[in-house]
Amino acid sequence: MDQPEIFDRRLRRLRRNRAAQDFAAHDFLIDHMASELAERLAMVTRRFDRALLLGCHDGRLSAYFTAPDRRLFAADPGFAFARASGGIQCDEDRLPFADGSFDLIVALGTLDGVNDLPGALSLARRALRPDGLFLGAFLGAGSLSWLRGALMEADEAAGGGVAPRIHPQVDVRSAGDLLSRAGFALPVADGERLDVGYGDPIKLLHDLRGMAGGNILLSRPRHLSGGRAWLGALFEAFQRATDPDGRVRERFEIVYLSGWAPDPGQPKPARRGSATASLADALRAPKPR
Repeated sequence: MDQPEIFDRRLRRLRRNRAAQDFAAHDFLIDHMASELAERLAMVTRRFDRALLLGCHDGRLSAYFTAPDRRLFAADPGFAFARASGGIQCDEDRLPFADGSFDLIVALGTLDGVNDLPGALSLARRALRPDGLFLGAFLGAGSLSWLRGALMEADEAAGGGVAPRIHPQVDVRSAGDLLSRAGFALPVADGERLDVGYGDPIKLLHDLRGMAGGNILLSRPRHLSGGRAWLGALFEAFQRATDPDGRVRERFEIVYLSGWAPDPGQPKPARRGSATASLADALRAPKPR
């Protein structure tokens, strides 16, 4: 039985195509993810000859993952981004690549908008050669906490009922579980919190739109606002939440993933119950001398 979809695939492509026109003005969050993943990749001593960047955006971010003698392929859910990078357009849960095509896959900032995230991770693992590395980053649970509450207030003030405007979000623990379910070896998931100050709620909405982070839920409302009452309530919520400097701190929780395609020569986790020391003993504070 097909898994029910919550995201509008066509709208996702259209919004990424629109964002491609001025992405550089709103790329701070994706650029931060790319920089962090590049640092993590630099700590890996092995060589990667064939790499795939999923979520290539406007092509500039490919520079983070280039290396001598490395062939870097690009793909993006949006046609305009894929064309700008010389890559192909495809959804992450419908990858067209053969098994064992790459020894490195980097998924940059798009996995939070995938209908079948477990399937996308499984396809990425299959597209890796044995002992190939997967790295990913996306917005996770806890992101846009102020905006979520403010939009609910605005909807209630407009009298139309609360509409679904913020996507379901994956937390770090669930992300790690998904890596394991997808068959990755040595899976690791961790998070980072970024707080960004905004002096205007509309600027926040423009940034989300400019980085292709708008609402793509199939059950989304057809219009952003309910008119003057809606906007008035949004700005009132903003005024109540401002710091002394007149800004609201919006939160972005980034989830980072890493995992390896299984290979017989990889290190194996210790068998459960094989430890020779107690965790309680290890955590117990030493006695003063």
